[in-house]
Formats: sequence, structure tokens, C-alpha cells
Amino acid sequence: MTRLAQTAGLNDIQREILSTVRDFVDKEIIPVATQLEHRDEYPTEIVAGLKELGLFGLMIPEEYGGLGESLLTYALCVEEIARGWMSVSGIINTHFIVAYMLKQHGTQEQKDTFLPRMALGEVRGAFSMSEPALGSDVSAISSKGVKEGDEYVLNGQKMWLTNGGTSTLVAVLARSDEGHPEGTAPHKSMTTFLVEKEPGFGEVRPGLTIPGKIDKMGYKGVDTTELIMDDLRIPANRVLGGTTGRGFYQMMDGVEVGRVNVAARGCGVAQRAFELGVSYAQQRHTFGKPIAQHQAIQFKLAEMATKVEAAHAMMVNAARKKDSGERNDLEAGMAKYLASEYCKEVVEDAFRIHGGYGFSKEYEIERLYREAPMLLIGEGTAEIQKMIIGRRLLEEYRFQG
Repeated sequence: MTRLAQTAGLNDIQREILSTVRDFVDKEIIPVATQLEHRDEYPTEIVAGLKELGLFGLMIPEEYGGLGESLLTYALCVEEIARGWMSVSGIINTHFIVAYMLKQHGTQEQKDTFLPRMALGEVRGAFSMSEPALGSDVSAISSKGVKEGDEYVLNGQKMWLTNGGTSTLVAVLARSDEGHPEGTAPHKSMTTFLVEKEPGFGEVRPGLTIPGKIDKMGYKGVDTTELIMDDLRIPANRVLGGTTGRGFYQMMDGVEVGRVNVAARGCGVAQRAFELGVSYAQQRHTFGKPIAQHQAIQFKLAEMATKVEAAHAMMVNAARKKDSGERNDLEAGMAKYLASEYCKEVVEDAFRIHGGYGFSKEYEIERLYREAPMLLIGEGTAEIQKMIIGRRLLEEYRFQG
């Protein structure tokens, strides 16, 4: 795809990075993605290739061995990777949320310890907020960390951990009542704990169990897991930032990066769906001519392309806003909401263009049709995004009576 979703104002380095990633996607991801997805197989060779390209250090500052690139560069790379296979973009997303949280909120010792190894891909990040009975209500978190001497003892069950098995560092949000008396607002008594572990499943360190992969409708290949803490002991110096009670704000800052990422994934999947739809429409013939020459199909293609372009523009705007240092929860919420909804619609239109063949596992669109729904709920549902957007609009447009 060369015409849609172009980004103005990129420098030479950004264009070179994107060109390299696009070539990698076309040669190394797209040819094998559907086969690996059907087997629910972790893309080991693809991840090794991303590591070799330096993408695990893309947003990590140069002083820690990373490339020091912007959120915009990262989002555009994610868009390209998701165009090839959305699961691969998920593997690097949670890694970068943890790296970003460390960069923004970590102590100097925590940055020095983790960021250089994260830049090389030697330490792989995952982050954990959700719990089995939690849904979107983060304030209802029940996992707890209790201080005992120079350690914290963590207990609780977490859910929907992307990279749960393959990660070696997990940022875990839990309650910490130390210094926060009863009656303290829930979001002020939460702490982010940096939990180191071995990769794999089962008991990955004393007191920490990763039960196994959750079997999903789509978004396969990447390992999505639970995390169970049973008297898990971690040193007090593994409280992110060194101070308890700041976890909610740290996580929300990271989630804003994650929402831009999910918007970028939606853009990438939608682009691929459009590519498949417009290509198939020119190959399939009905009533003596390619179906692309039928007005009904042209109208559908026009709507699909417009949605791809609009979602991309909003995603770019949200990334640039965050890069500027300004608050971007409104822009990130809008971008995530629009891109995920448009992605679903563009994928479904491409599915319809394929007719009965879209229902066959031999065609790539079948995989995209199962992947798109995850974007509707990942990093906050559409309803949560609309709550964020509505509240921010009321702040900006406060009635002066």
C-alpha cells in the first residue's frame, strides 16, 4: 500500500526506519503469519529478527543503549508490524509500556538495571493491571502488597497478561496500604511493583505461577496468561519510583502509550484488510467483469479507504501530542476508539468482498476477521474511551453560567 496512510513531516531517520520495518514485514512476517497463527505458535524467528533490527530499544534513550526514538516513530512501526500480523505488535507493545514507565517514573537504579537490557531485548517486559473479577474497574483491584522488613509480600491473581510466559520483567499493579490509612481513595493506595521472573510456565519463581496460555478466538501466537502471586517476596527497591501510592498514575501514563499503540494496530490491520479487499475485487469476476467495476464494490472500497486514512490521521495526532509533553488522554482515547471501530468495519467489508472465500482459512482475511475484535476491548473498551473523551470535553468546554 503506497497511497494511503502517509505521514507528513518525518525526518530521514524515521523514513529509513519505517522502510526497513516495512521490508521486514513484507518478507518475514506476511508470508508465514497465517500459518503460525493457525498453529497458535510463538513467532520465535520473527521476534529474533525484530531484536536484530533494534526494535526492542526503539523508544529507550540512547544513554541506555536504545535508539531514543519518539512515540510517533514507534506507533508508525507498530502500524507496519500489525499490517503483517497483529500478534507481533502485541509482543513489543507491553515491552514498551514497561520501558516507558521505567523511563518516566523509575529510580535511577531501576533505569540503570533494566533499560540497557530491555533495549537489547534481553529483558522482556509485560504489565499487569486486570484481574478476573475486575473488568474495566481498576479501582476494584484486590491484589495486595504488604511490607515486611526490606521486602514486600504480594498475593493475588492477575488476568490478561500479554507476554505473560515469555517476559522476564512484569510491572504489577497492587494495593499497598502502607502509609495510606483506611478510607484513602482507592487510586491513591495502589503501587506498581517490578517483578523479575524466569520465562516459561508453571512456577517461574518462588510464589509466582504462570498457569499457561489462555486459548483465544484470535490474537494467537502471543502468549496471554494469568499470573498468580502466593506470598511472592520482592525487595522494597522494586517499587517503581521508590514510593508507594503512585501506581495508578504510573499505569495510566503507560496506558496512554498503550492506547496509541492499539490505535496504530487498528490502522495496520485495517490497511491490510483494505489491501486484500481491493486486490481481490480486481481479480474476482461476476457478470462478465471484475467486481471492482461494480458501483456497489467501488462505494465499499471508497468507504474503507476513507476510514483507513481518518484513523491514521488521528493516531498520528495522538502520538505527536504525547511526544510534545502535553496531556494526550483525549487524543489517545479518540484515536483508540475510532481506529478500533473503523478497523472492525474495514475488515468486515473486506470479508464481504471476498464472499464465501472469506470464510475459508485459506484466505488471510479470515484471520483478520478474528483478530479485529480484540482491538475493541484492549487497553480499555469503547465505552471506557467514550467516558474519558466525554469527561475531558466537559473540562475543556465548561459551561460559564
